[in-house]
Amino acid sequence: MMKASSEKSKGTDTTDGIQWEKLLEKTRDPGALLPEELSFLISGFLPRNPPATRSKAYLILSSFCQGVRSSSTVKGRIPDSATETLVRCFGPLTVSRLSDTEESTLLAGVSFLTALFHVDWESASSIFQENGVLEAIMDSVDLGPSDDLSLSVAQLLAQACGHKGCRSILSSQSLQWLEHTSHTSRNTRVRAGATNALIKLSKGSATDNPGASGAGTQAQGRKNEDVSLAAAMKEIIISSSDIASSTDAIEGLAYLSVDPVIKDTLSRDSKFLQQLFSFLPSRKVSSTITPTESISTVVFGILVIVVNLCTYRPHVTEEQAQIEKLRRIAQTGNDPAKFSSASAFDDDEHVKTRVRRLIDAGVLDILSTAVRTDSSGIRINIGKALRSIAEDKENRGRVLQSGGAKVLITVLKHATMSSNASGEASVLNAAYLDAIQALAKLAITASPIQVFGPDEGVMHDVIRPFSSMLQHPSSTLLQRFESMMALTNLSSQSAEVASRIAQAEGLLAKVEFLLLEEHILVRRAAMELLCNLIVGSDTVFEKYGGERNLGSAKSKLQIILALSDVDDLPTRLAAAGALATLTAAAGACQVLVTLQLKRHRVLPILAQLIDPLAARSYDTNHAEVAEYETHPGLVHRGVICARNIVLNIGDEGSRRRLAKEAKDTGLLQGLTNIVKAQVVDEAILRPTAEALKVLLDNQN
Repeated sequence: MMKASSEKSKGTDTTDGIQWEKLLEKTRDPGALLPEELSFLISGFLPRNPPATRSKAYLILSSFCQGVRSSSTVKGRIPDSATETLVRCFGPLTVSRLSDTEESTLLAGVSFLTALFHVDWESASSIFQENGVLEAIMDSVDLGPSDDLSLSVAQLLAQACGHKGCRSILSSQSLQWLEHTSHTSRNTRVRAGATNALIKLSKGSATDNPGASGAGTQAQGRKNEDVSLAAAMKEIIISSSDIASSTDAIEGLAYLSVDPVIKDTLSRDSKFLQQLFSFLPSRKVSSTITPTESISTVVFGILVIVVNLCTYRPHVTEEQAQIEKLRRIAQTGNDPAKFSSASAFDDDEHVKTRVRRLIDAGVLDILSTAVRTDSSGIRINIGKALRSIAEDKENRGRVLQSGGAKVLITVLKHATMSSNASGEASVLNAAYLDAIQALAKLAITASPIQVFGPDEGVMHDVIRPFSSMLQHPSSTLLQRFESMMALTNLSSQSAEVASRIAQAEGLLAKVEFLLLEEHILVRRAAMELLCNLIVGSDTVFEKYGGERNLGSAKSKLQIILALSDVDDLPTRLAAAGALATLTAAAGACQVLVTLQLKRHRVLPILAQLIDPLAARSYDTNHAEVAEYETHPGLVHRGVICARNIVLNIGDEGSRRRLAKEAKDTGLLQGLTNIVKAQVVDEAILRPTAEALKVLLDNQN
């Protein structure tokens, strides 16, 4: 008998599977679905159904709704017509079930409407706001409801509370039921579901009427209520034995953990953090995560909490900070003390401390696990979390040890695939900039081999995302700076890597533009990257110093020359290094000689590099020479430039003119001082002697 029963069940499952496949086929033409097929779809979200069935039902519902909306767009109708069509399809079938007295029928209606909120909130909201729907839902849990029905109603109300129109029609009966259930239900999941609805209602109400009278008092009351709700959700998670009983609690804390006080409270509870992170399987246990709806929801919720706890406040100007302070004071009833005490938990030191607590609790391991979940939202939040964690340099070593670089590379591979699939390969989704920035921070701190391993193929792959962040219209100045720093480190790995960086579309033009940036650090990073590319890439070297490009090279060399004379030592070192490399080409020397003979600025700058004291004897008819200290790196670069230029002068007249100006600018004296000082460094002494010989031979 048992065997027959088992085979019958198997046959039923197979039949249902065929039915789902047929429905999925027919969603390509939404108008082809029959009423009985829509009824079958509505029943697919019942709590008793296995996860695989509910996943298929979600897929079909999503496909159906997208089909209706795309059909509406193609026909040129107004956007609301799609919502009206979906309401006509699902409204009567849903409302009739909500009005039924049979619990399984009621459950079908409630669970379907909850699913519709996930897939198409506009149509779900319209059905929820129809006359009598809310009353019917609340009547269903009025007398002795089952835990399944109570949980489904709580989850439906939680979804509805996320939308202003639905919040506005909530009755006192529904609010009382949520309050009562959140405190008295013996079922953990039901209690968490009701509490989650109250959290969404609290957060939504705060945004609905931000300027209402008594806003400060109301805001403080809501804040106290949020702290209480967060404590309840935290206890639910700590006492939970499985993921299912914690899903709503995690979602609720994802909403509440934006509050600085709650952030600090959650981060201090190591038991809570360890239990929260335990819901994700260890990477040692499984190589993949089954992409079920419940797992994805839990992973996403955990990551949102992590991101909220880790995120630093954006750096703002003094004026912006003052405006924000005034706004906060207005919201807290003109009491600056309340604002100060709350915001104090969100300063950089508090965030650093929270991040370290999360690392100690094992957050880096769960990020390595979560990246195996097939969800763009999850991958985006992984990037945000790692960007915040890597903000503190002391954490970067632990991020690398935990495989954080591999996690970020995996995230960016998916981002690149998505970009290619959308036909916008040149513009990356701005949401992935955090992941690129996190990887850039790691690439700045450690050597390319430590971050990417010995395989240069991996280094080649990350050039594109770094280049994308550098050029992205949504990237910040800090992100552009860090992308150039990361690319500079990469370009030092080998000539092949440097050449590939130089070939990235639009990159060189962007770097050249940032050479003119007013921010010292950004300008410095651009110059250091360009210097490495000139050294490592034949293409860039030819562009700046080749005889075939003398026309365009002139303005570029002038900029590099000017940056060799700025009041920032690292920038001067990079610019002078680029000049020293370029003067190995006769074309670049020819351009510099022409500039000197016309504008008389090349030799004074070289004199400054070699011997600032001697350069102060520069002709008083020219601009006053700034006072710089001698630096061995600048001396070496200046000597190489001087030697290359004087050896590449073609005609005797130019040599004599240049020799005279070398004397007038202090360059000749500077070179002489090196010889007199008996410098033992052969790399400096030999080119100095060669330059001196030419200049002295051509003195009048």
